[in-house]
Amino acid sequence: MKFRSVFDIIGPVMIGPSSSHTAGAARIGRAARHLFGREPKYAHIHLYGSFAKTYKGHGTDVAIIGGLLDYETYDERISTSLETARASGMKIRFHEEDAHTDHPNTARVKIGDEDGELELVGISIGGGKAEITELNGFELRLSGSHPAILLIHNDRYGAIASATAVLAKNEINIGRMEVSRKAQGEQALMVIEVDQNIDDSILNELERADHITQVAKISD
Repeated sequence: MKFRSVFDIIGPVMIGPSSSHTAGAARIGRAARHLFGREPKYAHIHLYGSFAKTYKGHGTDVAIIGGLLDYETYDERISTSLETARASGMKIRFHEEDAHTDHPNTARVKIGDEDGELELVGISIGGGKAEITELNGFELRLSGSHPAILLIHNDRYGAIASATAVLAKNEINIGRMEVSRKAQGEQALMVIEVDQNIDDSILNELERADHITQVAKISD
């Protein structure tokens, strides 16, 4: 049995016209939605390079908003996602940026509501695939090839050990892990790719682990 992840296309079915500008963009928006954990009240989308020049004609705008509404890439509702989002009260703004970026299909997505906000940078790398390269100021590399856990934590000794101990106790194998921090002793981010989807009960354990302040996941 094949599964659709947040990022990877399974099979040829997707809403066009461009895999990079539409399917990849939808994956960026859906990653933001999953990491935020709910539908946002506002969305500011900053588009760079080719995204900025062709986003209306290629459907990048409706794709990103469709992702924020948690639509899959093949969901026909993507074509009317702007109207749907605005009807539900979401405030949306698109910004065409001139700044040079490392990748031509780059979007910076800022979403939030009265309880919080999230900012990420995603790139569409072709074939309907996307990568997240920045989350709330932290640099990372998240492709969605495997289920992943993202942990915001205090930059203290023992934080990594407390998280991996929870995973070991629950027999969760780690496939890849990276840690970044804004400055010594401040907030840090753990990205842990694992071999299976994580139950909410394990996420609750991670939230109670030493020095962990926030937990999010991306499922396969």
